[in-house]
Amino acid sequence: MRILIAEDDSVLADGLSRSLRSSGHAVDCVASGNEADTALSAQVFDLLILDLGLPQLAGLEVLRRLRARNSRVPVLILTATDSVEERVRALDLGADDFMAKPFALSELEARVRALVRRGASGGPSVMRHGALSFDQVGRCAYVNDQMVELSARELGLLEVLLQRAGRLVSKEQLVDHLCEWGDEVSNNAIEVYVHRLRRKLECGGVRIATVRGLGYCLERAPHVS
Repeated sequence: MRILIAEDDSVLADGLSRSLRSSGHAVDCVASGNEADTALSAQVFDLLILDLGLPQLAGLEVLRRLRARNSRVPVLILTATDSVEERVRALDLGADDFMAKPFALSELEARVRALVRRGASGGPSVMRHGALSFDQVGRCAYVNDQMVELSARELGLLEVLLQRAGRLVSKEQLVDHLCEWGDEVSNNAIEVYVHRLRRKLECGGVRIATVRGLGYCLERAPHVS
């Protein structure tokens, strides 16, 4: 999944980025409200982690503008204060969750997983597709109840395809969801990732079809009687 962190504390932003990348997410960071607003206007993200105390443009204004554009991206608010008034205002503007600093990284990671899951599918934490199951919380995949070793990028690719099972996903969409700013990922690289993932899942009858010139489709799972 593609996550934007809007946080002017570089140490905190770096720690969050490292943790989320290790779980297979693509993470971009900005350090000001103006940068956040520009990024959110130009790019589609699956989650926004938003500090309220941003320079140049306040976090609440970033949130207000985001919702004014009718964006439904889940937003996790971070703040150095624990003001009830500020919390209420953020929630009224459309925030989905709220954490006061300092916080335990493990709790933030759990809230991120819940928000991504809720925003992406609104369903259970384990996604199933025939003999394949993908645990969005534990970030692991199983075929016929046997764990499949997947790289972080393969995990992200699988998650995107599962969320759109039976529908075409273009290479451009995959790049948007899987790659961070500055990543130079060619269409050939996407083909390599898909090939590797396809090979690891084929033992369970999971088929990733190539629609030449358009993209890929995780074929609907066969009916099990």
